[in-house]
Amino acid sequence: MMSASAMMSAGDRPTVVFGVDALEPEPMALAWAADEADRRGLPLRLLHAVPPVVHERRGSEEDRYHELLRERGDAALAKAADLARTRHPGLEIATVVTDGSAARVLGRESAHAELVVLGSRRMNRLEELLSAFSVTVPVSAQANCPVVVVRGPEHVTQDPPYVVVGVDGSESSAAAVDVAFDFAARRRAALRAVWVWQSQLIAHVDERAAVQTLRRQLAETTAGRAASFPDLHLTHEVIRGHPVEELAKTSEHALAVVVGRRGRGGFTGMRLGSVPHGLLHRAHSPVVTVPRPS
Repeated sequence: MMSASAMMSAGDRPTVVFGVDALEPEPMALAWAADEADRRGLPLRLLHAVPPVVHERRGSEEDRYHELLRERGDAALAKAADLARTRHPGLEIATVVTDGSAARVLGRESAHAELVVLGSRRMNRLEELLSAFSVTVPVSAQANCPVVVVRGPEHVTQDPPYVVVGVDGSESSAAAVDVAFDFAARRRAALRAVWVWQSQLIAHVDERAAVQTLRRQLAETTAGRAASFPDLHLTHEVIRGHPVEELAKTSEHALAVVVGRRGRGGFTGMRLGSVPHGLLHRAHSPVVTVPRPS
């Protein structure tokens, strides 16, 4: 359980929140979250949610089972904190075990976080829909801050390293561009701004003129941010194909792929949107989903 001093310091400024799964710990995702908190100079908030007791009878088997779940959560948090401290000895860490649905708890935490970081159980879409333990889609769909799902490693051996951002001219993709510039700059990486268009959906299109128009819009979308990051190497790419497939390909050697989220999903999170939802299954690098500005 988090100490009073840790609670006070964590509440004074944003945190990097990491959801700890007692069933399937994600050391790669934990390492990513710890590295990012250290990189940003922010506290790392390790959180584990325990399903609440349905019945109120004290001394029942359900109460004892709930107590065991909390104990297991405490043990998982302690192990995660030790691993994070070993990686970054000076990192400020708070551990929290709380009652509630993991997706709802992490959604609430996102209101005070700079990032929420999750591992991935690599469920298919049907498993996500049926599982009470699926959190990546509902949290990515509801969070008030960017959500990072670490289903694959950052490809740090790529030279030069780069971050990918998907652009489509929407308000949500403009927010994704802001986040992507920040991610790339913190890692001293290049940024690939990619616009994927499906020309087969448009009849009698002048493809050459369409590509020129999209390149111009892509340049306009990134122009203001590029001026703020003069040392960052930026490229613009217009690619023909399906957005999920093409962005997944570009993520193969990337540090991360960043996309915007349109709207706000219900509790199931099935309204996340086809592109970010698809990338959660197909990307080869961490996927960063950015909410539309409120």
